Amino acid sequence: SSAFLSLQLFGTIVWILVASTQVPLPLLQGWVMFVAVTAWFLSIVFLCVFLFGYANRIAVNWNQTDFLFHGATFVFYFGAFLLQAATTSLHHFPRKFNSTTHEKILADHEYNISIAASV
Repeated sequence: SSAFLSLQLFGTIVWILVASTQVPLPLLQGWVMFVAVTAWFLSIVFLCVFLFGYANRIAVNWNQTDFLFHGATFVFYFGAFLLQAATTSLHHFPRKFNSTTHEKILADHEYNISIAASV
């Protein structure tokens, strides 16, 4: 159950950090949010299954299910890390609004938050 609690804690932190920045690349950061929210929700479902005793009533190999869940979560979180890190690495590139206005893709404060979300 400590693995589920850590998934909830860190998933919530990623969720908050990504949601607190402007989203310069919605497709990339949308996937990061999808992974964080889905893993958070599924870990709550698994936790409830064990807390309320449904695990004894459902004929499933829970060790294998737990292994598959955490393996899939690792793969999805690693992919989300790569996308968030790619978004963060674009910090210094300018975004043109018109021929005279240039602005960074991520402001300095958002860059720091994006680094924390990547980690």
